[in-house]
Amino acid sequence: MKALLLVWLFIVVGAALGIVLSRDTGYVLLAFGNYTVEMSLALLLMLLVALFATLYFGIRLAIRTLHMPRDVAEWKQRRGSLLAQQAMTRGLLEMSEGHWRSAEKRLVRFADRSETPLLNYLAAARAAQLQGAHERRDSYIRLAHECMPSADVAVSLTQAELQLADHQLEQALATLSHLRNVAPRHNYVLRLLRRLYEQLGDWEHLRELIPELRRRAVEDEDDLLHLEIRTHRALLEHAFLANDAGRLKLAWADVPRNLREQPQLLGDYAGYLQEAGQDEAAEKLLQNALAKAWDPGLVEIYGLLETGEPGRLLSNMERFLDEHPDDPVLLLTLGRLSLRAQLWGKARGYLEACIGRNGPPLAYRELGQLLERLHEPDKAIEVYRRALSGAGGPEPIPLPRDIGKTKANRPMLDEQPADQPPPHGALNPDPEPG
Repeated sequence: MKALLLVWLFIVVGAALGIVLSRDTGYVLLAFGNYTVEMSLALLLMLLVALFATLYFGIRLAIRTLHMPRDVAEWKQRRGSLLAQQAMTRGLLEMSEGHWRSAEKRLVRFADRSETPLLNYLAAARAAQLQGAHERRDSYIRLAHECMPSADVAVSLTQAELQLADHQLEQALATLSHLRNVAPRHNYVLRLLRRLYEQLGDWEHLRELIPELRRRAVEDEDDLLHLEIRTHRALLEHAFLANDAGRLKLAWADVPRNLREQPQLLGDYAGYLQEAGQDEAAEKLLQNALAKAWDPGLVEIYGLLETGEPGRLLSNMERFLDEHPDDPVLLLTLGRLSLRAQLWGKARGYLEACIGRNGPPLAYRELGQLLERLHEPDKAIEVYRRALSGAGGPEPIPLPRDIGKTKANRPMLDEQPADQPPPHGALNPDPEPG
């Protein structure tokens, strides 16, 4: 707009001067020593304009000539940046299309001319990772570190992600340990550490990390609760497999109080106590837990306890019959406790009631063994048959009654009569010579 106004101004001024000079061209006399120059005013003005234009454009040309090396360098830089931007855009598109090799080449080719070489090298590292080229990936990570040392956190996070994705757990642990020292409050570092400890099965370090995950609200509370339960279950299992009663007790002592009433943890610990021969401690634990909340899993473990007073355990569990009369797990537990108390009739009644309410297959086994000891083998076989047939499931495929008789089904080729011709297409075993 400004240039247009200047053009119009020159046009107007030139038109005004043309009108004035067309009426009177004027006269100019220039004297210098013995020399005189005569000319019209219009010619003098034209010469002055030409002289000014020559000086102006000459000076501009000289300045541009002096600045030419700098201008050429700036042009090369602008063009390089444009090519780098285009290469990066095209490389990212090729990565999303699955052309990882060509994407890597494009991203690296103009990385040194890019305004953001860090992004080029990080994207190239991902492309190399997708090709399984770990050495090239690590070299791009090093170049990213060198081109922008201040972006250590971003580069190291990318490196840790790639190492985790490739199951390089030891290398990922080293990278995340470095990040934990550099950025101890970074939420994503904590989240990656959680993933790493889960993959490594490092439950002890994960147990130490969970309070910080909760304090910084890195994960959802429900997810953290499930993670905490899973972690302590794994620690209890490792302590039990170590065959160390003291270690098992310490593992249970490390469980937070708000988790000790969780049925999964409580059931695991009680089961380990029962398998370790500490049935009385398990019985006390289960009795207190069932008095607070009902759980079929805990009830089933209670039925496996072996103490010197099976009758007392049976009486304790029979108190729950009024509230849970149709619970098959409770009936199975009562049946087992009755067997330990040698109350055969009561055990038989509880086990039959359990089976009548679609109890677990273990009830059939317990009842079948009891009937064998009671010298009722036919009934025991019937119970085993019902267990194998899958009581309560779909009906078996119907079969013909005479399936075992000769030629009851469609006869095979070798069962056909001698005078009957072979079927169409069958081979003749004794062909005539041609």
